Amino acid sequence: MKTENTAVTDASSCCGASSHPAAASVALGGGGQLFRIATMDCSAEESEIRRALEPIAGIRSLGFQLGARTLRIEAAEEAYPLALEAIRKAGFNPQPAASGSATQPDGHAGHDHDHGHAHDQNAGHGFGSGVTRLVAALALAAGAEAVSFFAPDVMAWKAAGMAIAAAAIALAGLDTYKKGMAALLRGKLNINALMSVAVTGAFLIGQWPEAAMVMALYAIAELIEAKAVDRARNAIKGLLDMAPEEALMRGADGAWTATPVAAVPLEAVVRIRPGERVPLDGIVTLGNSAVNQASITGESIPVDKEPGDAVFAGTINETGEIEVRVTAAAGNTTLARIIHAVEQAQGSRAPTQRFVDRFAAVYTPAVFAIAVAVAVLMPMLAGLTWPESLYKALVLLVIACPCALVISTPVTVVSGLSAAARRGILIKGGTYLEQARLLKAVALDKTGTITEGKPQLVDWRAWGSADAAAAAQLAAAIASRSDHPVSKAIAAGLNLEAVEVQAFKALPGRGVEGSIDGKRLVLGNHRLVHELGLCGVELEAELARHEQQGRTVTLLADDARVLALFAVADTIKQTSRQAIADLKSLGVTPVMLTGDNAATAQAIAAEAGIGDARGDLLPEAKLAAIQEMQQRYGATGMTGDGINDAPALAQADIGFAMGGAGADTAMEAADVVIMNDNLERVAETVRLSKRTHAILWQNISLALGIKSVFLVMAVFGTATMWMAVFADMGASLLVVGNGLRLLRRQS
Repeated sequence: MKTENTAVTDASSCCGASSHPAAASVALGGGGQLFRIATMDCSAEESEIRRALEPIAGIRSLGFQLGARTLRIEAAEEAYPLALEAIRKAGFNPQPAASGSATQPDGHAGHDHDHGHAHDQNAGHGFGSGVTRLVAALALAAGAEAVSFFAPDVMAWKAAGMAIAAAAIALAGLDTYKKGMAALLRGKLNINALMSVAVTGAFLIGQWPEAAMVMALYAIAELIEAKAVDRARNAIKGLLDMAPEEALMRGADGAWTATPVAAVPLEAVVRIRPGERVPLDGIVTLGNSAVNQASITGESIPVDKEPGDAVFAGTINETGEIEVRVTAAAGNTTLARIIHAVEQAQGSRAPTQRFVDRFAAVYTPAVFAIAVAVAVLMPMLAGLTWPESLYKALVLLVIACPCALVISTPVTVVSGLSAAARRGILIKGGTYLEQARLLKAVALDKTGTITEGKPQLVDWRAWGSADAAAAAQLAAAIASRSDHPVSKAIAAGLNLEAVEVQAFKALPGRGVEGSIDGKRLVLGNHRLVHELGLCGVELEAELARHEQQGRTVTLLADDARVLALFAVADTIKQTSRQAIADLKSLGVTPVMLTGDNAATAQAIAAEAGIGDARGDLLPEAKLAAIQEMQQRYGATGMTGDGINDAPALAQADIGFAMGGAGADTAMEAADVVIMNDNLERVAETVRLSKRTHAILWQNISLALGIKSVFLVMAVFGTATMWMAVFADMGASLLVVGNGLRLLRRQS
């Protein structure tokens, strides 16, 4: 049985707000109270807040959304004031937020990054003003360098240069200093604390030009990194723009009026012209069209829609004008639920991320200890001067920032989750994205998963000397009067104009009967014809042949003889064979589990290319089969769409639910929802998981490798603070760029 550990380890050594778009526990629903914390956007802050709230009794749950900088607290009423006071003592300023804001993207550029380069440092300062301020800081830092290099070595010029350098540091890093001091007072070694100490130390030992330039370059690099990280964080947010803000709604007087989608009630009728986006989920009531559903299901080919068909908000009506009866409010459309599901998933912590956060919590204090040792011991062991050893120690402090390491996992995981959502695959957490690569077997339900889930006429023939055309006409007439799925399949398959039927009645458990032109006819199953005494050896053999193929046979007969037989079956989906082949190529063993009879199961399995098929399974038997597969193969997935699949979906290491026709219970129990019911998406999820895992470890290796090289250079070589800053931010940008590769469309 799978479990997802959402416990947060101490990562207080990461960047003061280290671009952690996914480093949060799963956000809660609408319960409790919601607060916005402007300076919280990485696991460092989350960990600090969690620790601050741990001693407070009455708190039931915490829901962090770092992308939106919100925290939802569910607690006893008397616990809220204590919780807010504890958060403030930890150095944060919680403010009440609107209940809907947790899932809204930040309206500003950048991601705060604890330096205010993008938005939250100064109210009213957006991306543009941040760039202007940092360019000014860089110009002042360059001026300080020029004064140091060209000006005469006299006190007046030196004082002027120091003043220019101080102004550059203040412009670029005043907020860093504020938060750095707050972190030091709390005993935290985040990037603000490290940079504050390093820049101040460099300034005091006479390296004021370098201190100014380092702070300016660091701040600019942080802003560039913030913009890159936002691309991953907001990759799925673009879906919000897919649904129009207004809908053309029919009023009580029959007039059509442009109405905000939020004001359109359920059951209202809206009109959608060719080329327009569908504003709300609904059912087509009038008109025919082709609708591009790529944003919801990942299908690139438009789907034909007619009255009775469902349409989704955000999809594009391409060819004809349609009228749609609204079935979901603006906040509850399929598109809105997709966005919410991905945001929830981005808030979960993947296994690699938890490992990295634990490592970072040890790494930074260790490097800080090395820096202290270098400052103290180098003058005695290596004959360095105190300023030289202090400088090396300050360089080590900059290298100690684990930004690149800590950022390497969430950016990659968020990119993977967003890439999957664009393909119509909703993965409910980074854990499942990472662990799908470990699957060794996948159990597959038959109906609606491997097959279409609805019976179709696959074969028919006149029997004996009966006229085929006349028999078809009679069968179509009687079948069209019945609402039984098999009769409907026969009527649809024959597609003939029905003649009038008299004395029509159902024969429960056997079929139907009626009279046409005074002639009594029955359309029924093997049992009915056998009871009528019309079965012969040849007919029995023909029936057995069809039944071995998993088909349901219906016979048309009069009082004297059988006139025709019709074979109906739940046909295999066009994509199923390739999907099974893809799973096998990935080393995943497919197994069919179905409640249908064993003969039908074997027939469908053989057609799909599945070697192990098990029929006649009740829900508890499917659950037991999953447990047996887990013992036999190892990590096992389950794919299904019905309520009867829910126990097995929950038991499996990863459950895949078919979202198009699936039951709500199945989708809630599953870890992955496939929106277009295409079984090929299961193998695609496994491939995406493998790519994500590879990029995660590429990023970790890059970050640690670059840090290690400069660590050695700083202790034994000639690494400067400039080099340390470039190495730190260069590594961060490298891992961000590498993680963003997952957003590219994969075939």
